[in-house]
Amino acid sequence: MTFPLRNRVALGLGAGLIVSQLALYVRRLRTTAAADAGYLRRLHDTAELSQAAGAPDAVVDQVGRQLADTLALRGWRFEYGNLMGHPARLTQDGEVVVDRQPWDLERRGWPEGEIELRAAANGHYCGRFMILPAPGTVPSRQVRLVAVTLADHAGAALDTARPVADR
Repeated sequence: MTFPLRNRVALGLGAGLIVSQLALYVRRLRTTAAADAGYLRRLHDTAELSQAAGAPDAVVDQVGRQLADTLALRGWRFEYGNLMGHPARLTQDGEVVVDRQPWDLERRGWPEGEIELRAAANGHYCGRFMILPAPGTVPSRQVRLVAVTLADHAGAALDTARPVADR
């Protein structure tokens, strides 16, 4: 039994379309896996440094550089001590809050100006990263959660370095 030429052409085109879509899907999976491996490496390297370093400032500096790379930042700085003002904030759940209200990051992009990312450990505030995102960049929630975890590593290093009486 043979199929007419137009049916064979249609089947060939359909098969070609399916194969190209599968190839595209595999390429996306590879890209995602490579990105995930990079994020995991950053988290592991920072955890290792925070456990080994005698100076928490080294952890803060490394985390700041990793945040700049992970979130595509124009700049960052770290503030020790008390909270001042009410800047926009990247929260522990990866969401952004402006004036204590949820901010639709995916739809509106980053809010203007610096954004606070707190570094804490054991319920104790240790400082904050003030990050300045590049315009037009909106990292996924997964990427923002990586950033929050990196900041937590800095908080843990700072908390560990405090005298026992201050804890």
